[in-house]
Amino acid sequence: MIMGQIRRPLHAVAGVVAGGAVLLMLAGWTAAYSRGGAAQDETPLYRDASQPVDARVEDLLSRMTLEEKVAQMIGIWLSKGDLETPEGEFSPENASQNYPHGIGQISRPSDFRGADPENVAAGVSEGAVNRTERQTAEYINAAQRWAIEETRLGIPIMFHEEALHGYVARGSTSFPQSIALASTWDRDLVERVFNVASREVRARGARLVLSPVVDVARDPRWGRIEETYGEDPYLVTEIGLAAIRGFQGETLPLEPERVFVTLKHMTGHGEPESGINIGPANISERTLREVFFPPFEAAITQLPVMSVMASYNEIDGLPSHANRWLLNDVLREEWGFDGVVVSDYFAVREIITRHQMLDDIDDAVVRAIDATVDIELPDPDGFPHLVRLVQEGRVSEEAIDAAVRRLLAMKFLAGLFDDPYVDEDAAEGLTATPDAIALAREAAQRAMVLLSNNGTLPLDPARTGTLAVLGTHAVDTPLGGYSDIPRHVVSVLEGMQNAAEEHGNFNVIYSEGVRLTESREWAADEVDPVPAEVNERLIAEAVEAARGADVILMVLGENEQLSREAWAYDHLGDRPTLELFGQQMDLAREIFALGKPTVVLLLNGRPLAIQELLEEADAVIEGWYLGQETGNAVADVVFGAVNPGGRLPVSFARSAGHLPVFYNHKPTARRGYLLDEVSPLLPFGFGLSYTSFEMSAPRFQRSTIRVGETAIVEVDVRNTGDREGDEVVQLYVRDDVASITRPVLELKGFERITLRPGERRTVRFELGPDALSLWNLQMERVVEPGTFTISAGPNSAELQSATLTVAE
Repeated sequence: MIMGQIRRPLHAVAGVVAGGAVLLMLAGWTAAYSRGGAAQDETPLYRDASQPVDARVEDLLSRMTLEEKVAQMIGIWLSKGDLETPEGEFSPENASQNYPHGIGQISRPSDFRGADPENVAAGVSEGAVNRTERQTAEYINAAQRWAIEETRLGIPIMFHEEALHGYVARGSTSFPQSIALASTWDRDLVERVFNVASREVRARGARLVLSPVVDVARDPRWGRIEETYGEDPYLVTEIGLAAIRGFQGETLPLEPERVFVTLKHMTGHGEPESGINIGPANISERTLREVFFPPFEAAITQLPVMSVMASYNEIDGLPSHANRWLLNDVLREEWGFDGVVVSDYFAVREIITRHQMLDDIDDAVVRAIDATVDIELPDPDGFPHLVRLVQEGRVSEEAIDAAVRRLLAMKFLAGLFDDPYVDEDAAEGLTATPDAIALAREAAQRAMVLLSNNGTLPLDPARTGTLAVLGTHAVDTPLGGYSDIPRHVVSVLEGMQNAAEEHGNFNVIYSEGVRLTESREWAADEVDPVPAEVNERLIAEAVEAARGADVILMVLGENEQLSREAWAYDHLGDRPTLELFGQQMDLAREIFALGKPTVVLLLNGRPLAIQELLEEADAVIEGWYLGQETGNAVADVVFGAVNPGGRLPVSFARSAGHLPVFYNHKPTARRGYLLDEVSPLLPFGFGLSYTSFEMSAPRFQRSTIRVGETAIVEVDVRNTGDREGDEVVQLYVRDDVASITRPVLELKGFERITLRPGERRTVRFELGPDALSLWNLQMERVVEPGTFTISAGPNSAELQSATLTVAE
């Protein structure tokens, strides 16, 4: 346990002895308190760990000046140079000179921003050299020591990091990207993944992460779809809740090895106009409540979430950072959220620059405060004006107090006042541990989705002969956005070579085949496609190499530059097409023409239009971005040590012209296209296996229930094949007749189960009032009496149904 390893410095408050809690005020604290005006023989209540958090917050707040309050509402990132020496070490002298009243948050202490101006984004960046485990811990401890010892009231700093699919820091464990984790349909696995991420973040000293993304994503042109858990609100909710439990647990204060989450992004972010990041979300209140709100509402009402990030986009003409209805009326008053609303990076300023709604930063700050944004990230811009704005009467000090209460409460609940330091000696040993690496491999195994297979997979090592591995991604393994560089990434080629060495029965050869972009650096603004003449040569070489092979594994897809967060006009990441980029299909067609058994592995961040691959390849595996154990996990699946059981968290469109393609559409949608198909290429929830399953229609304990009661639904599943495998039982609901139009299907339950050959199991679901409810004409959540079609199956297109009646 990390807490058992923390070394308490001499100035720390400690002490629980037999007979009760005894607070020991030592020299360092005494000096700090005397600077604040407290008598040297008095311990302020806010320093008393035995007191309730609310009491400690109020005591501290009562001692704070307006300047000290506003300081808690400010974060620092790009301006970290104001706190550092030229070498990047924390400088108490510079901090005291530039921030005499303290600091609310510091972003990404693991990066050298300030010392290295080029390091401007979390992500794979070949040019950035970030802090090691120990350096990060030392930096955080030095900053906390300054905040506690050298500011008047000794308020510690909250440090936050990125942790989308593992801690975004040099050397940490890289797990499969979010969309891949959603493909596992495995709550327990996701919780374990983020518990490891939490452990690694906490080991270096940070106690808050900007994760998970619980946006529902409904447009695959959007480059950030890879950061999400897919297109369905129920799946996003369940995977999101698992991620939160993994990060911070279910109780407060935070336990050792736990960190607070920040839900992202409130909301409508995942269906932007034209599929372009930050585009307007042209979404009605009903659609917000039915589709986009549920993951946020469930997290807020079921778990002790303390931080929510407002979204960049606008809804109904209001940017989220200026939307009081969204952030106060719904989030705080309706759902009862009493935590911190953080701004997305630079978003307060973007009310002016991007939305062109206002032309003065003071006006933007006033609107953000009114919307109950509590802290400006990542740098001081508009919020330092709050002191003057309060003095001018434009912002009330009561509004400042409300924000600061929330910010201080989170710091108390994070343990920062009582255990602010981290063990610098332990940080490295708690990072990328053997169990973490094993979990990364397991997660990658369970994330892969078998899209097609004519019996070629799994390969028999004894009959493989020579295996040709083709494609730049077979060596240059993409990890996806919000990644750093792990200690070791196992490429597909290395995984195949490891398998060959283990089995000793086949040879592995490699040819690059085709390149995509000159760089795959996620943070770089420019994206330069590889010239066609280079790829023509590489394709010819790959075809020649493949002629001598018995089996071909072709690795295609995208990289971190081709689908990513578009955070600026000169840093774009959304695309108008779903086709494979560049000359990859040229390579594929020439390889298919050889007539050899060919398996296609896709490593990418969004669902692609791959109809030709499905028709021509002997097998296709969707891998998304699989993390640092990519190669080992792919070998496990290709050679049958693992039976793939992942399922798609998004529908696959036939082309960009078929969008939108999400499955839970309204009855009047998808009527048909002239001379073309309207159905998805692959349906939501789809995935194959090396074995076969038989699933029954749903049956009820009672086929009629009353409004407000819960229906018990059972589904029988049997493994009818000759290999152990996983099936995901999916339960869908359709409200047959209602006072408003309803989706044709809505996922309301799922369970991933493992069955031996011939094994049969009954899976039990509970459909409570929430699963059967709708938002009526008065925008009230109700269950209307009537009939409901309840369907079960292996995906959203292959279903068996039964009728449930809900009586008054």
